[in-house]
Amino acid sequence: MVACGEGKVFKVTVTKKEMVAAVLPLQEHWLPLSNLDLLLPPVNVSVFFCYKKPITSLTMSYGAMVGVLKKALAQTLVSYYAFAGELVSNSVGEPEILCNNNGVEFVEAFADVELQNLNLYNPDDTIEGKLVPKKERGVLAVQATELKCGGLVVGLTFDHRIADAYSANMFLVSWAEMARSKPISTLPSFRRSTLNPRRPSLNIDSSIDDMYVPVSTIPPPPEHSTIAAGDHLVSRIYYMKAHDLDGLQSLASSNCCKRTKLESFSALLWKIVAKSCTKTNPQNMVSKMGIVVDGRSRLSQDNVNKAKTMSNYFGNVVSIPYGGIKVDDLIGKPLDWVADEVHEFLGNAITKEHFLDLIDWVEAKRPESAVAKIYVGDKNDGPTFVVSSGQRFPVSEIDFGWGKPYFGSYHFPWGGSAGYVMPMPSPTRNGDWVVYMHLTKGQLELVEAEASHVFRPLSYDYLNN
Repeated sequence: MVACGEGKVFKVTVTKKEMVAAVLPLQEHWLPLSNLDLLLPPVNVSVFFCYKKPITSLTMSYGAMVGVLKKALAQTLVSYYAFAGELVSNSVGEPEILCNNNGVEFVEAFADVELQNLNLYNPDDTIEGKLVPKKERGVLAVQATELKCGGLVVGLTFDHRIADAYSANMFLVSWAEMARSKPISTLPSFRRSTLNPRRPSLNIDSSIDDMYVPVSTIPPPPEHSTIAAGDHLVSRIYYMKAHDLDGLQSLASSNCCKRTKLESFSALLWKIVAKSCTKTNPQNMVSKMGIVVDGRSRLSQDNVNKAKTMSNYFGNVVSIPYGGIKVDDLIGKPLDWVADEVHEFLGNAITKEHFLDLIDWVEAKRPESAVAKIYVGDKNDGPTFVVSSGQRFPVSEIDFGWGKPYFGSYHFPWGGSAGYVMPMPSPTRNGDWVVYMHLTKGQLELVEAEASHVFRPLSYDYLNN
């Protein structure tokens, strides 16, 4: 594998592959997916962490660090056994997890590049297919890559149908705790009855039909793509300073209504991205933006016992409400107007009833699969993307015993036609954000041209300040 970083070509050599299973024998059993898991398409998500060369009285070698990672992984899989299983279709064609402790593929590699020369701003060149593993079997794959300078990159790729970001974060923290010989602070719950449908199902709010659609009803893709010829989806990573976020939030708030940083961020990005279709598409195009909402706290409202269960729940507990606005309005209206629109469509999905209705809706459609409607193209669609809040990303907690990460990020070039954006806390831990963007090249050029004072390309200098 060959990659480019800041104009420098480097080679990644795989030195070893093996399967790491749970250290204790597990009783083979089937674990069904929940109704909310069944809404996820078969896509993989990656995450990676970069570490500087350890500076200790007894400097750890690469081999020693890999030994720690493997031992801790085998111990952590005892509790997180779903990650050591396989995804298999049941008699009606729905996916289920066969918990057979088949293990996790663990890849060891060497990259002929120093950490300071790794172009993290352009993960397509330096991360994708090089420093995160391609999952070829099972549910989870791990790669530990030694760098020329003695640093280390730990990358993971997992099946999104098994875990959302919240669940993956739980696993990552537990793995790091085990590596430091500490007890796991959060034991996962796989109690699928937590998300059982109501019986009998109550009247399901019609808003669910506006947000999700059975696969069989999806129309064919539009004849003319909304992406300009020669344009394509690419990934970039930026950082946003805390004071810029505060200023953005102030601009997006009006009429005594203070908008959240995420709402303000999303509104600004929506306005910029909408402009990308004005040169190649007719007027009255509608641009869509969705925001991923975690339902754990919503489902446990006013119930202390369920709040504890939901905080440990491993699986997908997300919904993707979205809004659609004419491109002309997104461009012409002020930022606070767009932020109000974001706040309004989010309001439909931040309640307990919404998630209960969604669970019941999936039950009524089974065994037919369904997907979020924002991913389904329409002839009037302009630019479309989804924002996933990664503010719980525990980058500073993923310490395997040789220090906190120099940098960490999710990586999700998911392969669809819609864009994907994920803001996360910066490893500098000073209120800054790191933002992973998977948008078209033209959209990213607009972002950099119109908001370079807010979205700054991630650099070695920034991370070392």
